[in-house]
Amino acid sequence: MAETHAARLRANLNHPVIDADGHWLEYSPVVRSAMEAIGGKAATRAMDMNGARVGSSLRMTVAERRHANVPQEAFWGSPTKNTRDRATAMMPKLLYERLDEFGIDFAILYPTAGLGLPRVNDEEARLAACRAFNIYCAELFEPFKDRMTPAAVIPMHTPEEALAELDHAVNDLGLKVVMLNSLIDRPIEKIMTERPDAADLTSWLDTFGIDSAHDYDVVWKKCQELGVSPTFHRGSRGKFFRLSVSNFCYNHIGHFAAASEAVCKSLFLGGVTRRFPDLNFAFLEGGVGFAVLLYADLINHWEIRNGEALKLTDPSELNVELLNELAQEYASPEMQAALRERKGFSTKNGPTTTGGLNQLDDYAACEIEAKSDFKELFAERFYFGCEADDATNALAFQRHNNPFQAEIKTLFGSDIGHFDVQDMAGVLPEAHELVDDGRITTEDFRHFVFENPIRFWGETNPRFFEGTSVEAAAKDLLAA
Repeated sequence: MAETHAARLRANLNHPVIDADGHWLEYSPVVRSAMEAIGGKAATRAMDMNGARVGSSLRMTVAERRHANVPQEAFWGSPTKNTRDRATAMMPKLLYERLDEFGIDFAILYPTAGLGLPRVNDEEARLAACRAFNIYCAELFEPFKDRMTPAAVIPMHTPEEALAELDHAVNDLGLKVVMLNSLIDRPIEKIMTERPDAADLTSWLDTFGIDSAHDYDVVWKKCQELGVSPTFHRGSRGKFFRLSVSNFCYNHIGHFAAASEAVCKSLFLGGVTRRFPDLNFAFLEGGVGFAVLLYADLINHWEIRNGEALKLTDPSELNVELLNELAQEYASPEMQAALRERKGFSTKNGPTTTGGLNQLDDYAACEIEAKSDFKELFAERFYFGCEADDATNALAFQRHNNPFQAEIKTLFGSDIGHFDVQDMAGVLPEAHELVDDGRITTEDFRHFVFENPIRFWGETNPRFFEGTSVEAAAKDLLAA
């Protein structure tokens, strides 16, 4: 086969290329048979439940979806005309052989259908499916571990089930990458009590940090003990403002970013990065644009809503005498009379004015001592998966625009195997266009495709890249 542009580009780089988010396509007849053999009927029931949402939507007409408020799902979601790429996504051996063609030295591979298994609400089916799927993945990719490694799928409906599967996936199966489910659907107590017949029609979303139904610190502690960096690969398509009954792109655009922002913000405000300062977290496929905004906005809000700043809006601090004096000179008689009678305002600062909060400082769990803490707690701990064709990737490296000159950490994700990659060999050159166009430097690109992925996984587990094709380069970087 003729040398590709990607292969030539890779040859001219002085560092490896790590694909932090590629995908493989499960071939249902084979995977289903294996899942049933490993996990029984419960595992295949989870597969059916996972696929039912998309299948049901695509069997409806637009009018039927409107009647039921069901979102338009993706149709024709895998490569077909480029049949070699389709086969590559389905067959790990072929993908392994083509990595040089793509200019990729090492790839972390996430599933496609398997992404939804931890979301299944049937507990027996969910646990059986995740267990069986991880066993199948470990065996499937074992022959190719020097250049590829699969992600284990971890259920998160409760901390206990997460702990059990983390132990199994890492200790028993030797898997090194974990994808934790996020945005857990929880029943609304009021609906459960007053309208139990409608309980399946609505829910609230648990994001693990603030206001969670459980304390997930035991999960983060377990990740730290096992040497695995949590990654989240969950979207919000078909929810809230991303629910069109006729237009998939309306539902798809921005949905990964919205889900990632919710979980990232929740973990941060919940003080997780303060309590676990050595654990890295990644949010995949949402890009970095939202993260740049979130980082700055968290700081801006802290400046006006931290415990000390709240004194400026404390009702008890209102000088009523001065207010009335000013009203005598500048206000209408009607306003003067109302102010004298203390209408329309209060000087009470008790629980009835704060919603019953015991802690008024929304950032208390972060234990912010100085504004510069945000760089350590956010910019140093969170990583954001970026696809090659996203021009906003450059925002991460515009340090002069980011508070404290921070670089927001990006992870190069090819997304090979999915409909948005029309040519697998074109991904790396597309990512490099930011360098070609002068929007980022060659050093920025090195961070994007090499240093950040090595640090993300290698700082948590210094042995992550042992036995791989990038072992020497990773060892040198981590030692430095």
